[in-house]
Amino acid sequence: MVKVYLASDHGGFLLKKKLLVFLAKNNYNLEDLGPKEFNIKDDYPDYALPLAKKVSKDKNSFGILLCRNGQGVCISANKVKGIRAVTGFSKKMIKSTRHDDNANVLCLPADYIKEKEAKKIIKIFLETKFSKLARHQRRLNKIKRLEK
Repeated sequence: MVKVYLASDHGGFLLKKKLLVFLAKNNYNLEDLGPKEFNIKDDYPDYALPLAKKVSKDKNSFGILLCRNGQGVCISANKVKGIRAVTGFSKKMIKSTRHDDNANVLCLPADYIKEKEAKKIIKIFLETKFSKLARHQRRLNKIKRLEK
């Protein structure tokens, strides 16, 4: 079973708690990387970077990050070699980015997305397979060369 890492800052904390329950009920192999308690003074890189490092080491895993607008955690995660973090606002966009870009970290905007929609987007993210089409692999290989 695929490993799913989940983390947030204070801005995504409440939604993250609800998504933990949802993912557990759907039998995902889940690890909560924090925070464990709400702290309004925490900083998103403190959670996004450890999650990205774990996903980078475990090629068969996914990460889900939350902050207020989804962008801060996305910027942070993308600093880690091997990470292809994307923000997710729609089901169609997430299906495309998994299928075409092999995204491995989903960044959700807790202030701009409802719980029900977040659950649908996560399900699509975790269940959509990378197409492995030559043109998509070629593009990802160019990114890998940049990371060296």
